[in-house]
Amino acid sequence: MAKEPGTTDGAPEELSDLRVLKALAQPRRQQMLQHLTAHGPATSATLARALGLNTGATSYHLRELARYGFVEETPGTGHGRERWWRAVPGDRRFPPRSKQNAETRLVMDELNHLSYAADLELFEQLQRDAGEAGAGAELGEWADAFAYSRGTIRLTLPELRAFFEEYIALLNRYKRPDDETPADARTVLTRLLAFPAPAPTDAPSRAPLSSHSRSHSTSEPEATS
Repeated sequence: MAKEPGTTDGAPEELSDLRVLKALAQPRRQQMLQHLTAHGPATSATLARALGLNTGATSYHLRELARYGFVEETPGTGHGRERWWRAVPGDRRFPPRSKQNAETRLVMDELNHLSYAADLELFEQLQRDAGEAGAGAELGEWADAFAYSRGTIRLTLPELRAFFEEYIALLNRYKRPDDETPADARTVLTRLLAFPAPAPTDAPSRAPLSSHSRSHSTSEPEATS
């Protein structure tokens, strides 16, 4: 599994240190990382107002995230002594489930729960906003930009791993420096969730699944999120 793959430089980084995983699994830090990823650099005061936190707690969480390389200071507006922070991009991956001990699994379960719940809440909120007159007008043509796909394919485990690597490579192919990004581009959040279907209890009586992908999507161009 990857967390916010960013650049193509260097090998993927596996986050296997339990201290790092615990630092990342803190709910407020997850909120802050999501805000920085979606909206760009911010100060602790900006994040505090946006997330309903106090500035002192926000500054502490930012320092902890910076300690483990998830955020870093970046040039801001130049007003006074404000400290601006940005999310650090990178191809970060978690250890496979089979290699996690019991304590690591508990932390990973909490981290995944927070991530999936936040993603779903944000997706649903944005769809609601896009359907409202005021917010929809503000989004303009981007009000239709909710591409998603649900599909099934039959793969071996090595094929699934190759599929995932191709997905990461595709993301990296579209990443570019800010000075090369068109003015009308927007931050687009991408998510991939792929997992084996449960083994049927009545397998002998079931027809074999098709080897072809079956997918459902919106009217937007087919894309998996």
